[in-house]
Amino acid sequence: MTDEPELDHDRLAEAALALMSLTRHDGDRVWKQYPWDLADRLHELGYITDPKGKVKSVELTPEGRAHAERILRERFARDRASGG
Repeated sequence: MTDEPELDHDRLAEAALALMSLTRHDGDRVWKQYPWDLADRLHELGYITDPKGKVKSVELTPEGRAHAERILRERFARDRASGG
């Protein structure tokens, strides 16, 4: 059994909203996908496979998965001791 953190979905939603705001166009319309330059940067850092191409998904590298899990724990896990 893994020790999965209980995530704060409100904080995650705020992070997603902030990322979506980076794609704002035509007033307040936003794209549901991440900006290409962010995907390119994640690839440069070695966290995902090459995002260029027709496939709509990428794979996390082992380094990317470990880093993503660390970020989730450090920034988005609920503090179980305080209940919040």
